[in-house]
This record gives sequence, C-alpha cells and structure tokens, in this order.
Amino acid sequence: MKNISVLGSTGSIGRSSLDVIDKLSHRFKVVGLTAGRNTQLLEKQVEKFNPKIVSVEKKEEAEELKRRLKDKSIRVTFAQEGAEEVASFSENDIIISAITGIDGLRPTLAAVQEGKKIALANKESMVVAGPLIQDRIRKFGAQLIPVDSEHSGVFQCLAKEKMENVKKITLTASGGPFFRKPPSEMNNITLEEALNHPRWKMGKKVTIDSATLMNKGLELIEAHWLFGLAPRQLGILIHPQSIVHSLVEMSDGSVLAQLSPTDMKIPIQYALTYPEREDSLLPSLNLSEIKALEFYEVDTEKFPIIKLSRLALEEGESFPIVLNAANEVVVSAFLEKRIKFMDISEVVSAIVENHQKRKVQSLEDIFDVDRETRRASLDLLKKRS
Repeated sequence: MKNISVLGSTGSIGRSSLDVIDKLSHRFKVVGLTAGRNTQLLEKQVEKFNPKIVSVEKKEEAEELKRRLKDKSIRVTFAQEGAEEVASFSENDIIISAITGIDGLRPTLAAVQEGKKIALANKESMVVAGPLIQDRIRKFGAQLIPVDSEHSGVFQCLAKEKMENVKKITLTASGGPFFRKPPSEMNNITLEEALNHPRWKMGKKVTIDSATLMNKGLELIEAHWLFGLAPRQLGILIHPQSIVHSLVEMSDGSVLAQLSPTDMKIPIQYALTYPEREDSLLPSLNLSEIKALEFYEVDTEKFPIIKLSRLALEEGESFPIVLNAANEVVVSAFLEKRIKFMDISEVVSAIVENHQKRKVQSLEDIFDVDRETRRASLDLLKKRS
C-alpha cells in the first residue's frame, strides 16, 4: 500500500486523481490533500478518503474547516507553508503535484527535497525552474513522472530507448476551440467561447491557455527540461482528434507514437503505477470509430504565442519565467472580462519582447523576476485600459 498526497485536489486533475486512487484503493491510500478556496468539495473529499493532513488557502477557511472536522483526527493548515507541509509530509510515498501556476513550485520542490516519487501535472514548475528542479532531483534522489498527456506519451515511448537515438519529439495540440476559426473573426471572441474546449475538460486558466496555445508553448519548454533535448529537437503539430498525444522520431527513421482516449485518468494512473500497469477505468480506444487522424502545422500568425514560447525556450534564463508570469496576469484579466481575447497574446508579447535577460541561479531569483513581471504586466494593462 502506497500513501499519496494530492496537491490541488479540488481542481480537474486533482478530482481525476482521486477517482483513480478510489478505483485502485487496494494499492493506494490518501494521506494528504491541498485545495484553494473550494473548502466544500475538500470537506467531501476528506469524508471519503480520511487523510491525515489538509491545507487550504486562507487562515480563516482553515479554522472553519477545522471546526467542521472536529470529530476527525486531522491536521488542518493553510497558505503556501501549508501546501509545502502536505508535500513534505513524512508518510508520503507519492505526491501528485496539480496546483495551477507558479503557486505549485514551492510545494513541488518540497516534495523533491524529500526524495519522493512525484506525479507532475504542474507544468509551470518545470517552465520557470527546470534546471533547479533537475539539480535537486539528482541531489535528493526524487523520481519525477510527467502527468501531462503529451509528456506522459513521450515518457512511455522512451521507456526502453536511449536518448542519444532520439531525433525529435513532437507534442500534439488539439488546436482548442478556434483552430478552424478565420483570423478575421478572432477579435470578437467571448469568454464563454474561449472556455468551450472541444476535447478536454480542464480548469478555466488551463482552458484559456489551450485556446491561445500557450498551454502548448509552456509544454514545449517543459519537455526541454524533462527530456534534455535541444529546442530544435522539439516540435508541435495540431491534431484535432487528440488521440495521438506525442510522436518520437528515432535516428533510424522510426516514429513512435502514444495513443489513448482523451481522458487525463490514463496518464494519471500510469504515473501512479509506473513501472507497472493496471486495468483502465475507460473503454478501449476504437480507431475504426474515429476513422481519421489529422495533423496540421501551427499557424503562428494566428497563434503568435507559439513563436513567443520558442523565443523564451531558446533565450532561456529569465525568459520562461517572464513568459509564464505575464500570461498568468493577463489570463486572469481575461477571465474577469477586463480585456479581449486577442489582448492576451498582445500584452504577453509586449512584456516578453521588451525583457532584458537575467541570470537565474536560485529560487529567490525566480520569484524576483516573477514579481517584477507581474507588476510590469499589470501596469501595461492599466495603460491599455
């Protein structure tokens, strides 16, 4: 029996993770949960899984939750420190890192420094701190298994391959809700349209990132640090069916592909059970029903975020931090209906293209760049309004 803590348990990945754990209750037990402000759902999860420690965002919410759970022997904590405490809980065997955004970085590092197995769904951690995380993985002996469907696909394709034989990795993107939309109609996109993803059910921020293709740009940078490949060895193709999650071209011309139904429970389960496999929760993939698998190059004029992400990847150092921070600020503004959809890429482009590269050698450096970028992004939004 392995003990698991789920960081971000009330989000889409967290909920799917708990579904998988529930199905595999003969193998896994939940000992820790963290959530943002959805304490009602967290309370239901506590009732079902009976963890030993939980964390929420605010002190007052922690106190109220503790009062409601007074009959349970459970530690309730809060804020960033609380999430780190859950991540580094001594009874953990596996940590699912599914907190959205840079908020997931410190808890992920806390788990790494305990030398645990980490199922990583928080791509922003690798985007802004890839070198730091890999260095600490080596130092503390942690194991990192990617949960993003594309990186899980690559990981599975490479299971018995030598990295020196890898020529190129291609991540696939669904194209989001606007892949087939004419560029002339992109200016009047509503929030509701942007949140209507054709294939995946995700949280709001990730869904908007998918609509702009920022999600794929961040995954490109993440892949660089996960698999140690040069930028020229990393590519993206639009694949509307979202059945082929990754393609790995080998030096002899062979191309390995990982295919599965469009459901995050599959890569989550693989990360938890690796190197073993368990029966799936889902029906088998039926390619005869799908009939066609399409692939297209990315139109970088329509989706300029991809060009911007490549710039950040190639420049390195502080650039990926700036890309991520600016995007988090601007997407939040769009979700609050303060800006238009196309403003997202315009503002992020302005921030990234005006950035002067800085060396990043510590966690403090990362958060310094992040804070400065958020201030600059907010100032630019005010000027534009």
